Formats: sequence, C-alpha cells, structure tokens
Amino acid sequence: MYNPLTRSYGEPHKRPEVQNSTVEFIASSDYMLRPPQPAVYLFVLDVSHNAVEAGYLTILCQSLLENLDKLPGDSRTRIGFVTFDSTIHFYNLQEGLSQPQMLIVSDIDDVFLPTPDSLLVNLHESKELIKDLLNALPNMFTNTRETHSALGPALQAAFKLMSPTGGRVSVFQTQLPSLGAGLLQSREDPNQRSSTKVVQHLGPATDFYKKLALDCSGQQTAVDLFLLSSQYSDLSSLACVSKYSAGCIYYYPSFHYTHNPSQAEKLQKELKRYLTRKIGFEAVMRIRCTKGLSMHTFHGNFFVRSTDLLTLANINPDAGFAVQLSIEESLTDTSLVCFQTALLYTSSKGERRIRVHTLCLPVVSSLADVYAGVDVQAAICLLANMAVDRSISSSLSDARDALVNAVVDSLSAYGSTVSNSQHSALIAPSSLKLFPLYVLALLKQKAFRTGTSTRLDDRVYAMCQIKCQPLVLLMKMIHPNLYRIDRLIDEGAIHVNDRVVPQPPLQKLSAEKLTREGAFLMDCGSVFYIWVGKNCDNNFIEDVLGYPDFASIPQKMTHLPELDTLSSERARSFITWLRDSRPLSPVLHVVKDESPAKTEFFQHLIEDRTEAAFSYYEFLLHIQQQICK
Repeated sequence: MYNPLTRSYGEPHKRPEVQNSTVEFIASSDYMLRPPQPAVYLFVLDVSHNAVEAGYLTILCQSLLENLDKLPGDSRTRIGFVTFDSTIHFYNLQEGLSQPQMLIVSDIDDVFLPTPDSLLVNLHESKELIKDLLNALPNMFTNTRETHSALGPALQAAFKLMSPTGGRVSVFQTQLPSLGAGLLQSREDPNQRSSTKVVQHLGPATDFYKKLALDCSGQQTAVDLFLLSSQYSDLSSLACVSKYSAGCIYYYPSFHYTHNPSQAEKLQKELKRYLTRKIGFEAVMRIRCTKGLSMHTFHGNFFVRSTDLLTLANINPDAGFAVQLSIEESLTDTSLVCFQTALLYTSSKGERRIRVHTLCLPVVSSLADVYAGVDVQAAICLLANMAVDRSISSSLSDARDALVNAVVDSLSAYGSTVSNSQHSALIAPSSLKLFPLYVLALLKQKAFRTGTSTRLDDRVYAMCQIKCQPLVLLMKMIHPNLYRIDRLIDEGAIHVNDRVVPQPPLQKLSAEKLTREGAFLMDCGSVFYIWVGKNCDNNFIEDVLGYPDFASIPQKMTHLPELDTLSSERARSFITWLRDSRPLSPVLHVVKDESPAKTEFFQHLIEDRTEAAFSYYEFLLHIQQQICK
C-alpha cells in the first residue's frame, strides 16, 4: 500500500507497477557503473576459399546495405569489420578517407590492432565508406587460394577492438579453425552416426572458446556465431564462444548460395530479423523468489557471475531461459509464493532500464491439486534442458534413461497416491495425458536419438537450440504440428488484418493419418514440410502448387506460387499466419510421396515405430511395465 514517490499509503489502483505483472522502470544513475554505452557492432568474416565458394558474403553484405539505417542505435552507433583467412585483415573507415583502407596483420600468434582508432567508426559519419566496403567485400577475395582459417586469433582481435566499449560481435565461419589459438581437429567418425551405443564428443575439445567468451562477457561483449559449413566444424567447441557470452548461434549445414537455395533464403530472412530486432546491452538478470524456495540451476546462454546473477552482455527478444527451483523449507504457513525476474539493461538508444516480471502462484495442500496444475509443456522443456546437461556431463544413454524415469516416477506416484484404480491400467491425470508422448518425441529428437544417422554438428546444434529457445518454439521442435491442407475450409476460420485464416484440426504424428489422396503441412518450428500424396486431387496441385499433375511437381520446390485461386489464397494465408508468429523464418519444402526427401518428413512422425525406437503404443506398454515392476 505504501507509495515511495508520494510517501503516502493507499490508492494502489493508480500505480502501474502494482497493477501490471510486467513493467519497465527507467533506472537512475545508481544502476550505472559507467555512462550507458553506445550500440557497437563488429562483423568478423571468414574469407577463406571455402567461405568464398559458399558465397555467403554476397547475402550478408546485401542484407547489411538494406538494413544499415535500421540497425538499433542512436547518433553514437559504431560499426567495424574484420576479415580473416590465414591472416587477419582490418579496415580503416576513418571519415575523410577516399576509400576504405585494408590493414593486414599476419602475426597470428601475437595479434595486435594496427591502428588504435578508426577501425570501429561512427555509423553516420562514415556511412559512405561503410557502403563502399560492403559493395566491394563480396568480390575482394574471389580468386583466393587461402584454405586456412585462423578463427581464434580473429576472435582475439575482436576482443581487443570491443573491450573499451562492449557491444556485439557477429562471427561468420564456414569450416574447422585450422591455424593459431583455438585450432581444432576433426573428431567425428561418420561410421558412428547411427550408433545405438555411446555418442562421443558432445562436449568441447578445448576450453579456448569458453575462456574467450568469459573475457568478452567481462567487457560487456557478446559473440554471435553463424556457422555455414559443408562438413564437420566441431560446433560443440565453437558454440562455447556464444554460450558463455550471452550470444546466439545460427547454423546452416551444407550452405551454398546457388546449390542450396532454401538455406540461402533462410540466411537472408534470418539476417533481416537479426540486424533489425531490438537489442539490450551490458545487462544483468536476477530472479528472486519467496523465502523457503531457492533457484539452483539456470539454462540459457549467459554466465552466472555470483550465485544468482546472470551476466548478459547482450539481450535479445528471441532468447529463452529456464530455471530449476527447489523447495527448501515447508510452505505450510503460506498460501502464496512469488517469483520476480528483473533485467537491468541499456537500450540501443542509451537508456538504462529495468524490466520486471512478477508471478504469484497459490500453494496447495493436496497432491491432486498439484497434479491438476501441471503445465506439461513447461515440464517437458525443463526436462529437455536437464537432459542436454546430462548428455554432456555424463552420457546420452544416461540422459535418455532419466527422461523415461521422469514419466515412470510421476505416473507411478500419481497411481499410488491420487488415483485409486487397479494397477494394471496406465493412469495419468488430464494435465499429464501428453507427457509420455512428449517424452517419446524428445527421445526421437535429433539431440537425443540413437540408431538413426545423425551428424554430430546437427545433434549439437539441436542441443544448443534446446538450451536457448523460448518454450513455444521449443515445443514445435519437439512435437511438430501436422495439418491436412488440401481441403481447407472457411468454417471456424479467424480474421487477421483483413485476411481469412483457416484453422484446420491438428492430426496425430503418425503415417496412418496421412492419405495418398491428400496433402499435409507439418510445422516443425524452423522448417515447414508439405507432403503431397501421389493420388492427391489435381485441383489442389494445380490451384495451390501451380503444376498440372503430381508427376510434374519438381523434386526441389521451396515456394508456393501466388495464384489467383481460393484454395491458393487459403493455403498461403494459413502458412503466412503460422510464419508470422516466430522470429526465425522457417523454410518450406514440398515433399512428394515416394521421393528420397520424404525420410526427413517421416522422421517427425513420432507415434510410429522405427528400426531404433518404440511406437507410441509400445512406449506406453514399456512405461506400464516399468511402473508395475
């Protein structure tokens, strides 16, 4: 009731911070160790032969040119570029020069900055030079013979450049670092990709990248990694540079700007979002809770500085966090518990702010009420995070066992305490009806599956995603949504911005739900598949896909044409609506029945049996046997 501003009691309804569970305060100078920093962006670019061949520079430079004026910031915003192969190249963009000046440092064992300033320049004062450089970069290394990659030294140079201010480093890498500090060897044995036994090398090969990340974090610098590789690049080692500096990780396997157009389009769309989305600098986050509860494990990309203070050199709206709590003392005397998270950050306009979320939950005394209140999606996402940690610290099979045990333990506890049925049946409260299905889905997810060929970098990337994706996106990765789309109707449709968006019912993830007469859309979060049955109605194929019949649909189709037909409008409207709800732009693959590409699609039908894994029905039987032991 007490209002510290008016120093009086009463009228809480007039105070937004009492009325709303999410508020933002403008922080006073007590919350600053130094004046708020400007937005500083440094791009560190691999220009080895491999990188030039993949052709990502064209897409990146084009995207930067288009979005230069949309980069979050103010009149102080600074930007810089470093390129590297076996040497490191800096670019002097000092206002007044007639063209950008390239400075090469070839001593990678003792990296130094060739000139103290003018490598990071004011975006507005040097805009013309920056544009000149971006226009020139894609063709500067066209005939390069350099095959080596000195990523470690390039990152050391970036650290030196950024230390005075802090900010964001965006690293583009296309291969295994092969020179200087942090060089890596190939650790993947392709013959072990579908092993059902031990999966090795899920952890880093060196602590170089973690140490560098912690140095960066100490200087308010986050490193974002874009890995565009055609072969194994040891993501489990490279990812540390982003994990511990509060950066993000983007991965484009077999990236090539002409041979793999869907990956090129994905990079282009994700760069647009990446360059223009909001960003916070020099941030710390603390989560508090009622006495008697305690936080003991945090999941996400950050460094835990003291027991409960998370350092986030950068913070972005697409990052998710998970926290494990424990109940330390009895809560019998209290009817409510509270949680509060406070994020102190500098906005891109140089304002120091504190964003606060507060949550209040009731304490119940009966176990039945606890079960009734379970949020099964939150539970599954937290278990996924815990399983990633267990895979790395112990083993993949340990993590898999722990996931199964989570189901067995919670359902057997429910059976023996809350429900009073006979033991032979498998009983779950309605809140946990989908729990076994979601756990089975996790066991078949790239991160945790065994017996199905999985590239090591793909597996590690899936683990990185689990640790930092918000719940909504993570759930789609674990359990995709499947819809039948060859018969979309307006009944039950919703209206969004003058568009009619059909709402087809969800289908079970099983091949028995597919029919050769139909077409189905699967939404896996970062990728959409449209599976077309070979007896699909020609009207749909013509009106939506734009081909006369099934045989003429090409093998690689990644776009729906804009056709002036009702069914085309409905299908595109539905897909656009799904797409608009997320930060990472999913790519679309049209998969023909019986084409080789369909294995990717069928891998997501998690209710079905595979050579290496249970069907949903078999999994339920297995759980039941474990409970009745």
